[in-house]
Amino acid sequence: MNRIGQEVDALKKKRNLLILCLVIPLAVGGLSSLVTQGSMDAYSGMNQPPLAPPGWVFPVVWTVLFILMGMASYLVLTSGKDREDIRQALRLYGLQLAVNFFWSILLFKLSLCWAAFVWIVLLWGLVLLTLLRFSRISKPAGWLLIPYLVWVTFAGYLNFAICLLN
Repeated sequence: MNRIGQEVDALKKKRNLLILCLVIPLAVGGLSSLVTQGSMDAYSGMNQPPLAPPGWVFPVVWTVLFILMGMASYLVLTSGKDREDIRQALRLYGLQLAVNFFWSILLFKLSLCWAAFVWIVLLWGLVLLTLLRFSRISKPAGWLLIPYLVWVTFAGYLNFAICLLN
């Protein structure tokens, strides 16, 4: 194979890897959304704290955040840094994705408000650790996770306030 063919193959592999990195968090979010279908109706019926956004905001924001997470994981995966550091960072990333998956189920599907609050505190810590670990491997990857950490902080506020008000 000539040099151009090799470069095209390398670009295809990178493109496919990027697609996979984007699909994973979007699939986690999509599956969580399926499991908690109708939860925005439950959310609308709750006593809500100041700053509570309308229900339509959540799927929009989460979709953007899942895309940013996927891009960050791609940057880490393709960074060329130490393989073991990358593996550890991606394990932590996978763990926070799993914890993320269950938070909305606890809060909206099972109505376990205080358990969901403890769970989102755990999620916040895992997101922070993931952000720090990603940053050591790729600064841009760490920066991409900052909006996620901010949103989880905000979601924690909403979760806590909903527990107090309902």
